[in-house]
Amino acid sequence: MRVAIVTAFPQEPAAPHGGVEAVSVQLVRSLAKFDDLAIDVVTIDRKLRSVSTSRWEGVTVHRLPWTGRSVLTHATGPGRRQIREYVMGLKPDVVHAHDTYGLMVKGMPIPRAFTIHGFIYGDTLVSGERFAWVRSKIWQRVESDGWADQQHIISISPYVRERLTGIATGIIHDIDNPVAESFFHAERRERKGTIFSAGLISPRKNTLTLVEAFARLVAGGMAAELRLAGAEVDAGYASRVRQRIDELRIADRVVWLGRINTEQVRQELSTASVFALVSLEENSPIGIEEAMAMGVPVVTSNRCGMPYMVRDGETGCLVDPNEPADIARRLRELLDDDSLRVRMGTTGRQIAVDRFHPDVVARRTRDVYKRAVRDDRSRS
Repeated sequence: MRVAIVTAFPQEPAAPHGGVEAVSVQLVRSLAKFDDLAIDVVTIDRKLRSVSTSRWEGVTVHRLPWTGRSVLTHATGPGRRQIREYVMGLKPDVVHAHDTYGLMVKGMPIPRAFTIHGFIYGDTLVSGERFAWVRSKIWQRVESDGWADQQHIISISPYVRERLTGIATGIIHDIDNPVAESFFHAERRERKGTIFSAGLISPRKNTLTLVEAFARLVAGGMAAELRLAGAEVDAGYASRVRQRIDELRIADRVVWLGRINTEQVRQELSTASVFALVSLEENSPIGIEEAMAMGVPVVTSNRCGMPYMVRDGETGCLVDPNEPADIARRLRELLDDDSLRVRMGTTGRQIAVDRFHPDVVARRTRDVYKRAVRDDRSRS
């Protein structure tokens, strides 16, 4: 079976930028192990002016140039036409699109599967950008039309399935995102009091509120360190975060790591006491999965897809992302109790093996491909 996986895919697979790229790398790597699959990855590269192809771990990666002025115009205009023509030329048996690429393969006369990694209209609403409400409404219309067209949708969280109610007409398959296998075998060397957070430094990731909560820990006498990993995609917001850190006089307790690769994330988690992510909008953050795979307890938001990942009191703590006092209280609860952290970490890792291991995810994804092809033939 020939499969075209249309997704964001990094130039350096060891250093993916964002969750979609990280998931794509792990999924493609595990799917490539199946002898009955021949895989082509089709992606867009903003740095290219012409098509480029290469081989990676037995897979052919096709990189197409960027053709739009914005993500929206690219996904619905020239970028969509380019993707459709190129994928049709590959003559795949099934197409598996991820994220905005799902909008580009809309209506293609080929068996299709679509993994929804996020809701752009929801992300836009909490982006803090100008005209966010108007842009969110536009995206909601575009995304809803795209979801309604998909034959098979892979839902990475019950939160996704809920949001598709009354919109999706195809079959919905519940399959979690995969985590790199190395996270399941990494050795833990906890440095007590270390709080690690990985995510873009942005309003949606709510970095500023996490900093406010951490400052309360320090003010209460907690010997702790906050290590922040993530690209600064919003310079103005990042500047506000840095300014607030200085105002709270905790600069000596906060380490800015910037954008780090998969191996560096693994190293950070190996020494972390707690992983913290208090986003305002998420489906199924890869950072939480990685932390659970390594047996690190998680403190995360009690909204969107995060409560479907973390069991409050069992694998971590759910908090109100708008309440620094609540976040600080739950962080302190974990940092003060060694046995609680071990117990939560152990339970989290057991769940991660069953849900997030890349071989498990790949096997279930291949079953969707087979179903899509079989259904298409039955309709013919």
